[in-house]
Amino acid sequence: MEARLGIIGAGAMAEALIAGILSCGLLEPENVYVINRKNNERLKFLKETYGVNTTRQYSDIFSYCDNIIIAVKPKDMAELLASIREYVDEKHIIISVVAGISTSYIESRLEKKVRVVRAMPNTSCQVKASATAIAKGSYADEHSMGLARELFSSVGKVVVVEEKALDAVTGLSGSGPAYVYLMLEALTEAGISAGLGREISEQLAIQTVFGAAKMALESGEAPVHLRRKVTSPGGTTMEGIKTLQQMGFTASIVEAVRNAAERSKQLLIENCK
Repeated sequence: MEARLGIIGAGAMAEALIAGILSCGLLEPENVYVINRKNNERLKFLKETYGVNTTRQYSDIFSYCDNIIIAVKPKDMAELLASIREYVDEKHIIISVVAGISTSYIESRLEKKVRVVRAMPNTSCQVKASATAIAKGSYADEHSMGLARELFSSVGKVVVVEEKALDAVTGLSGSGPAYVYLMLEALTEAGISAGLGREISEQLAIQTVFGAAKMALESGEAPVHLRRKVTSPGGTTMEGIKTLQQMGFTASIVEAVRNAAERSKQLLIENCK
């Protein structure tokens, strides 16, 4: 990737992307520019830690960089778009990781036929294991989608979806890490209840989930087949699975994703009024 990249926002998501992009050699630090609204200490930290350029002027970002990632809070988006409108033109590619803000909202506020791509990564981008979905706006082309795919591939796996599917993505992979952490909490407490010490129980729970996910990724087998392989009739695993099914485990996960996706739709309506 030869072009310069501008990042608006300096929070955890911005830092995770910077770390991933630089560690895989996608860009050199001198080709990355970062700006945020008012936190000078945060900009100083990113400059000293990663060697990137920082600025307080939107005009710098848009004059130096054709490719821009927006990583701010949803409540700050309207003000930001008003502030950058005069600097944006059709040469720019805008990639938004802002939850609950549609590409059409961004396009309408910028009042130009700018190429906008919306991305939904998750917090695992901090360890380069994100599940990211990207969707194109009205004017996004093959080049802009390729750029987004390249950037987010540096911090994990990328899939392309229609924008209307991003609510489901939010409910599944966006919120999904929290569901897994909750399961880890439950497994840990279950191990303690069965007689293990907390530290050992937690280590075993974490490694078990990691190993199962790794097996699913590397074997290429469907989860249902992997589950059946370790569930012998009349065995211990079968007894545990029967308990989970009786207590509505699968139904509760389905409902959790559905409700989170529905909340994402509501936030989109609220944020894009």
